[in-house]
Amino acid sequence: MSVSGTDERLTPGDTARQAFRDAMASLAASVCVVTAGDGPDRLGRTVTAALSLGIDPPAILVSIQAGAALAEKIRTGQGFSLAILSDDQQDVADAFAGRSGAGDRFGHGRWRRWPSGHPRLDGAVAALDCALIGEVPMAGHVLFAGTPRGIVQDAARHPLVWHHRRYAAVRPL
Repeated sequence: MSVSGTDERLTPGDTARQAFRDAMASLAASVCVVTAGDGPDRLGRTVTAALSLGIDPPAILVSIQAGAALAEKIRTGQGFSLAILSDDQQDVADAFAGRSGAGDRFGHGRWRRWPSGHPRLDGAVAALDCALIGEVPMAGHVLFAGTPRGIVQDAARHPLVWHHRRYAAVRPL
């Protein structure tokens, strides 16, 4: 049922896409940045489509647009880095979502390198350096599965979330 109390039946077309987008805006999701590459060849993108795939063996799943240069960079580099952003890293989220103009995305936040060469963001709630273990093509996107080969966490930080098309913070009750 929608907020207005009406029951919408979906039919193909723009109305169905908008109804789906509006419904998905109800999901509260951690804001993450997926990066790959090294030096001047590094790329990255803000995502909310990231999830824990399993604990034994440890694995994470991220969704990247199929035609994006980042997807090819993940394949050729056989891995990626994932940063779960903290609530004071909105500028990083905006930069990697393309909202900050055409400037250097990596000019936002403090970046280092993992031993793999992939970018590592300081100040994140958690950062993972992942080896690629599989990929599945899906309707315009690719689901990349990775297993962590390095993890850095900061339990004192609070995650940045995306909900109803705006940022929010998660604080313990």
